[in-house]
Amino acid sequence: MKTILKNVTLINPNQNLNRKGIDILLTDGIISKIGNLTKEDKNDSHEYDFSGKVITPGFFDMHVHLREPGREDEETVLTGCNAAANGGFTGIACMPNTEPAVDTAEVVEFIKKQAANHLVDVEVIGAATLGRKGEVISPMAELKEAGVKGFSDDGSAVKTAGILKRALEYSNMFDLPIIEHCEDESLAGGAMNEGLNSTMLGLPPIPSIAEDLIVMRDIIVSEYTGGRIHIAHISTKKSVEMVREAKKKGLRITAEVTPHHFTLTDDAVRTYDTNTKMNPPLRTQNDVNEILLGLQDGTIDCIASDHAPHSLEEKEAEFEYAPNGIIGLETQIGLSLTELFHKKILSLEKLIEKMAINPRKILNIPIPKFEVGEKANFTILDLDEIWTVDLSRSKSKSKNSPFDKRLLTGKPVATVNNKLMFYKDKFIKL
Repeated sequence: MKTILKNVTLINPNQNLNRKGIDILLTDGIISKIGNLTKEDKNDSHEYDFSGKVITPGFFDMHVHLREPGREDEETVLTGCNAAANGGFTGIACMPNTEPAVDTAEVVEFIKKQAANHLVDVEVIGAATLGRKGEVISPMAELKEAGVKGFSDDGSAVKTAGILKRALEYSNMFDLPIIEHCEDESLAGGAMNEGLNSTMLGLPPIPSIAEDLIVMRDIIVSEYTGGRIHIAHISTKKSVEMVREAKKKGLRITAEVTPHHFTLTDDAVRTYDTNTKMNPPLRTQNDVNEILLGLQDGTIDCIASDHAPHSLEEKEAEFEYAPNGIIGLETQIGLSLTELFHKKILSLEKLIEKMAINPRKILNIPIPKFEVGEKANFTILDLDEIWTVDLSRSKSKSKNSPFDKRLLTGKPVATVNNKLMFYKDKFIKL
């Protein structure tokens, strides 16, 4: 089957590519021609006019909670993949805090089987320790053989420096990162960031040093072992500064940030809306300012959603007792274009690096190319479309987001991968 994507702008900073007004011919989902299409090329083809739209390498979200196995009432691999496709992503990495945890090859294979034949590629992050209990490292060689792309006890940090040291030494043999949820257990358990707002609202606090202490510990252990640490959902000024200094020393430290941590502050919690409750919590404007600087100067390598679905019943509890987390797959690109690209914090090329290229580099995943013979793996963007978030149209099973009815500028209009295109709310075979 032949498909033509007409009059697009191709941008791939990994190839130093920026070409406007290009037609792309796909044959059975493979790039067969770029530009200068003949009448013969157009015969019996399906044409899609994307005039004014930008085609980038398929975006990749390296921090997603799919909840399956264990909490299929909140999300499944299929519904999570549908949300990812709708949100502009052709690949995601799912975290291991499922029930049971992803600490055996069987669980990895189950998730991959559930994701088979979907437009969205699903990579799996294995547990760093058995049951994510922080006591004994997981069977990393077995998990690597099953295809995991990293290890994490996400939801909590690896419990002790001793276990972390051992985990880094083993993961280093496979050149895979330990992905850390940085939070000191003895300072955890609150409902929001410690500060003026937590005092005014009477909510139990989580101090910023809960994150800073574990980031500091992890950097030191990484330096000692030579292992790779990836800081998940970085949220504090001090943590960004420490990662910046670690990178200057040449340490193998990378970091990600979520859109909610660069668009919201703990002022949002004043409404007591439980959709503003997450872990790490929303911080202060000073923290947000440092995050934006870290995105600009390369301290923060990538943007990830920390997509965390929860049922309506759970989120409707009192703020203190509601679970942490929000969905983010379908708002991430719009928020990033609105708050980073249109506000000139990041160029489009830098944004693509942080949402398509760097996540794959960190997880050792091949980066899509715009070359004849390569599989079509694209995200198609309308940089200027103004739209309103409508959670009632979300493909996720859950609707827990503080961004409902938010006005955004720029959105994904189609995703292409695995001989499928998601366009105008439908999956189309290519």
